[in-house]
Order: sequence, then structure tokens, then C-alpha cells
Amino acid sequence: MKLAIGGDHAGFAYKQEIIAHLHAKGYTVKDFGPFTPESVDYPDYVHPLADAVERGEFAFGILLCGSANGVAMTANKHRGIRAAVVWDVPLAQLARAHNDANIICLPARFIPMDLAIRCTEEFLKTSFEGGRHQRRVEKICC
Repeated sequence: MKLAIGGDHAGFAYKQEIIAHLHAKGYTVKDFGPFTPESVDYPDYVHPLADAVERGEFAFGILLCGSANGVAMTANKHRGIRAAVVWDVPLAQLARAHNDANIICLPARFIPMDLAIRCTEEFLKTSFEGGRHQRRVEKICC
């Protein structure tokens, strides 16, 4: 499975750890940046990642910033993106199962690293349930 990952300076350390974890699990991961912990503007990294996920180049995206709100707001400007802010494992599962989220957004300043990894794993292994949820997902875009 091909994954895209990116974010901002607040999520940089988590991004590096998650990339290493995913590589060890056999995933192919493209890092959209940033590539240093220096302060950056997250939209510069989120828009290219969201474009690539929207085009189908990657199965899913993973975004990290301090609160996860900025990256989620930016990614959700893209018509084909459903980016979910996730801070616990059940939310990761529901984002996929009920909302068919294709990008997980993690708040690096508010959850420990091990929880970020567990949320990512749950997000990646959970399938969309479809059914009544499909009808709702189809009504998301304006």
C-alpha cells in the first residue's frame, strides 16, 4: 500500500517516527515534508499531499501538526478529500468505517507517539462500511 505523509514543524518528529514504523511494516511511504523541524507554513505541504491522494496516487494520507486542525482544514478544501482529526483509536476506526476518511490528521502536541502510531495502524486496517454511511458520504461535497 502506498501512503503519503506530511505536515508542519510541530509534527516533524512524529512524522519521522511514523515513517520508520510504516516502512518496518512494509508500507511504501512518500514524505511530502517538511524535511526539517524549522518553522513552516503547513499549507505548502498539505496541498500537494491532498492533490496526490485525490488523484489516487496514494491509498491514504497522514498529516501531522500541533493540533491537527490546520492540516485538516487545508486538506478538506480539496473536493475528493475527507480528512479526519483523530486523537484516539476508536475515532480512527470510525473515521474510516463511517466517514470513508482518506486522510488521518494527528495532533502531535496532544497525544503521545505510541497512540499516534496505534491510531494510524487502526485507520489503515479499517474498511469503509458503506451502506447507510455511503449515502451520507455522498452528501459531504458542496
